[in-house]
Amino acid sequence: MTLDLLSLYQDLHAHPELGFQEHRTAGVIADRLAELGGIEVTTGVGGTGVVGVLSNGDGPVVWLRADIDGLPVQERTGLPYASTHTGRDDDGAEVPTMHACGHDIHVTWLLGSLERLVDDRGAWHGTVVAVFQPAEEVISGARAMIEDGLVERFPQPDVVLGQHSAPAPVGVVAVGSGPVMASSDRLTVTFNGRGAHGSAPQASLDPIVTAASAVVRLQTVVSREVSPSDAGVVTVGSFHAGTRPNIIPDQAVIEISTRARNEETRERIIASIERIVRAESDAGGLPAPTIERAPGAEVTVNDADAARRVLDALRGVVPDARDLEIGLAMASEDVGQLATAAGVPLVYWFTGITDPELFRRGEEIPSNHSPFYAPQAETAIPVGVDALTAAARGWLS
Repeated sequence: MTLDLLSLYQDLHAHPELGFQEHRTAGVIADRLAELGGIEVTTGVGGTGVVGVLSNGDGPVVWLRADIDGLPVQERTGLPYASTHTGRDDDGAEVPTMHACGHDIHVTWLLGSLERLVDDRGAWHGTVVAVFQPAEEVISGARAMIEDGLVERFPQPDVVLGQHSAPAPVGVVAVGSGPVMASSDRLTVTFNGRGAHGSAPQASLDPIVTAASAVVRLQTVVSREVSPSDAGVVTVGSFHAGTRPNIIPDQAVIEISTRARNEETRERIIASIERIVRAESDAGGLPAPTIERAPGAEVTVNDADAARRVLDALRGVVPDARDLEIGLAMASEDVGQLATAAGVPLVYWFTGITDPELFRRGEEIPSNHSPFYAPQAETAIPVGVDALTAAARGWLS
């Protein structure tokens, strides 16, 4: 059986689904795994996750991970297979959906690698566990699979491997050692005031003014409390309050995203945010705010020895495999939770998906999460399949 990887990719791209809603995607994955033959398929792991186990005698166990969810983004690529799909967000609102972070090509890479390993069983020994993980974009899918018994129900790994699409030229594969992606946390802060008529502000405890003051003050967390030699991000991405211009509401809600390059800075940033929002509430005469911290992602750390082993394997098959030159990315991932739960090394690397000619012409390159994010699938798919297969064979051969 030969999978038509380009058609598969285009189908996945045209039908993106939000986290924990990837029912069609999971069905496509399960069907393709069944077509390959010899793979034990389990669906519904952690909600919509799929796990495929390919056993080939005694030997190491390698987990290969791909994330499968899309984003609430309106696609503007103009591709003939561009997404016109919609989904429901956490509030039940209908939103456009797009594979704006390459999870469609991640799935394609992993299925293509499994096909290679199935067809070439005589050249390797051991077990491959393909982990198709839901809900990476909301930093929840890895945790959900772990809580559903991923580590206990499937063969224990010796290593966890995965790759992420990057807006770099096709043919470039970059492997970092040590911290490669930042931590991520989400906080929801509710400022609890007292509503009143807009003509009688003295009767209110205005949560909007307090929340606005807090938003401004939060900009000093990184600029004044994080060392210039370190790195951190505090983003207030959502501010909700009120319904009419002449009504002072009794609540204002802000949602905050944070990033950090180490756990010490991560906790310092969170503590600073909590201190500031409490102090601003107190300054405004409001009761203490309600602070909710969602489970986040730790710093993604590649094991140094395992990373060297992967890079050595990649250099035999990839046109431009290199050490990661950009250092730690401030984007975040939950793939590390899989390796931590299993107690094994992680290697997570970045594979270019952009037409090299765009770089030569100096054109603007759409980044991940852009509505214009569009891998050059015809050339990027074979490189990604080569890379993932070579990395796995680095343990299995």
